[in-house]
Amino acid sequence: MSDTSPGPDEVRYVARLARVGISDEDAERFADQFADILGYFETLDEVPEVERESDLANVMREDEVRDGLDQEEALKNAPESEDGYFKGPNVS
Repeated sequence: MSDTSPGPDEVRYVARLARVGISDEDAERFADQFADILGYFETLDEVPEVERESDLANVMREDEVRDGLDQEEALKNAPESEDGYFKGPNVS
């Protein structure tokens, strides 16, 4: 683990900035937890990089242009419409 792990003083400082009350016991506990979390990140730094495949293929289908509904068909089943638009309840 690195020597830059936050201690209880840093935890209390951040808590003070966030205007959160924190006990000395909690500051100690959080400092230990932060040190553990930073240790996990250091472990991830040790994982070797993996060569990725450069010839990736798009497995999605190509877009097709198709005719859609005209305005009259689109509004046919609407409970309410006005001036060629769907009409819904007022939202306040």
